[in-house]
Amino acid sequence: MSASESPLKPKQVKIIHPILGVNLSFTNSGERYKNRDDLILIHFNINSKLAGVFTNSTAASEAVKWCKKIIKNTDIRAIIVNAGNANVFTGEIGKGAIEKIISKLSSCLKIFKNQILIAQTGVIGEPLHTNKIVNAISKLTDNLSSNNWLSAAKAIMTTDTYPKYSSLCYNFEGAKIHLTGIAKGSGMIAPNMATMLAFISTDIKVSKPILQKILEEVNEETFNAITVDGDTSTSDTVIISATGMAENKIIKSKKDKHYEKFKSALYTISKDLALQIVRDGEGASKLISVRVAGTQNKKISKKIAFSIANSPLVKTAISAEDANWGRIIMAIGKTREIFNNKKLKIYLGKYLITSNGKRHNRYSENKVSKYMKNSEIEIYVEFGSKRNEVSVWTCDLTHKYIDINGSYRS
Repeated sequence: MSASESPLKPKQVKIIHPILGVNLSFTNSGERYKNRDDLILIHFNINSKLAGVFTNSTAASEAVKWCKKIIKNTDIRAIIVNAGNANVFTGEIGKGAIEKIISKLSSCLKIFKNQILIAQTGVIGEPLHTNKIVNAISKLTDNLSSNNWLSAAKAIMTTDTYPKYSSLCYNFEGAKIHLTGIAKGSGMIAPNMATMLAFISTDIKVSKPILQKILEEVNEETFNAITVDGDTSTSDTVIISATGMAENKIIKSKKDKHYEKFKSALYTISKDLALQIVRDGEGASKLISVRVAGTQNKKISKKIAFSIANSPLVKTAISAEDANWGRIIMAIGKTREIFNNKKLKIYLGKYLITSNGKRHNRYSENKVSKYMKNSEIEIYVEFGSKRNEVSVWTCDLTHKYIDINGSYRS
């Protein structure tokens, strides 16, 4: 947790809607951080439906391994999350830590161990101070409330400079639906089935398979469309819970009228949280959006967009407010995707940079250089048409990123 907030911190929602059937608590375990909360519990009512997406890293945390097994269960009742230690590459000790934490929470809540999910974030490779977390669990179970979303968002922060949360409410055929979510993440973020950590809840009635399908679809265009440094975390987790306490008719199929409306609402929440993560990228001073269109399919568009977004040369040029568009050309070319130079158009903001296989005749270095001083930079790459357009988001790369990560364990 940084002492100063990111200069890119956005305006956040003023109202955080409680979700019927969801209660949260927070406390300090002292596992890594002193004088701040670092442990949260999210508790769900009976019959809640949960879905999740997780990192594809082959060095996944013990928590992720546990969740991938448990998420298929039909009556999950709780998630416990600790910040400061990721419990990754810790061998049998790490597995044992999961067992002890889950067992204690199971006993306190009087539920089965296979009804509990766990997420962990922080330093990799260091044994967890398991007893400190176990000893703090009773404080969590004694202080559950539906109004603790903001405090929970603060408690899961690591190098984040501000808590990340989003909330909305909409009406559909007389039923009022609420969605609220929190997230954490600032570095080691690249798309790989999720982001760092995100927990979203809603009171909607929806079947578990449809909830999973909607989450995967939305995730691909939000959490899976951001990058800070191109590194994929070992702990990436996005969980959504639906308590079913709203008055809507249950969504059982993609053909249901409510399907697209709910998907749109989840997209809004997820994109908001995802962009808050990018805006809080370690050391970031500029938000960068990259759009690519005109390729053979969206997979290629996304490949090219991420090649640009993850390029250290592109990111440092933008940080220095240097209109060095040649680095965008480089990032496109290194994908080895074949394209017609004469059809390639590159825009920085509203300014056309290239056309007909060379720098645009009316290109103005002065105008583009002035544009580069903005805190938000838009890159648009078009290969002859607007089909198969994909958007991804990133931030610039500053010296502060090195400062933060060079002293991460101190």
